[in-house]
Amino acid sequence: MARPNDARRRPAERSARRTAVTLAAAHQSHAAATGNPALTSAAAIAVIAAATLAGAWFFQLVLEILPCPLCLEQRYAYYLAVPLGAVVAFAAAKGAPRPVLLAGLAILGLAALANAGLGAYHAGVEWGFWPGPTDCSGPVMDFSKAGSLLEQLDKVKVIRCDEVQWRFLGISLAGYNVLISLLMAAIATWGVAKTARG
Repeated sequence: MARPNDARRRPAERSARRTAVTLAAAHQSHAAATGNPALTSAAAIAVIAAATLAGAWFFQLVLEILPCPLCLEQRYAYYLAVPLGAVVAFAAAKGAPRPVLLAGLAILGLAALANAGLGAYHAGVEWGFWPGPTDCSGPVMDFSKAGSLLEQLDKVKVIRCDEVQWRFLGISLAGYNVLISLLMAAIATWGVAKTARG
C-alpha cells in the first residue's frame, strides 16, 4: 500500500527526471557544437562574411558610399566565404572526412589572408604610401580620342581608390576589411588546428 507522502514524491521525481533529461540533452548539443571545431569555425566565417557583405551593400545602397574598383575586388573573398563556409559547416555536421574539412578550412583561411593583403594594399593607397592602380587612382581619361573634354567628363564617373570616402575611429573601410579578414583567417587557422588534432 502506498503512503500519502509517496504520491507527493512521484510528481517531484518525474519533474526532476525531466529536468535531468533536458539538461543532458542541452549538454550534448553544446558538446556537439564545441566538439566540432570545423563546424564552429566554418559557420562563424560564413556568418561574418555574410554580415560584412550586408554592411558593404548597406553603405553602397543606403548611405550611397559607392565602392571603388579595389573595394569591389575585396568583396570577392566574402562572396567565396559565404557559400564555402556554409558547405564546410554542413559537411562537418554530417561527419565528412577530416581531409575534406581541412581543405575547406584552409581555402577559407588563405582567401581571408589574401583579402587582408589586398585590403592593406588599398589602405596604403589611401594613405599615399604607394601608388594605386591607374584605373582608379591615376589618369582617368584618354584625351587623344575624338570628342570634346566636356562630353568625356559627363560620361566618366570613376570612384577613386586613393580617396577615403568614410572613416570611423581613423580607420577606412579598407582598414576594417583588413581587420575582418584577419579575424576570419584566425578563425580558420583555429579550426584547422583543432580539426587536425581531433
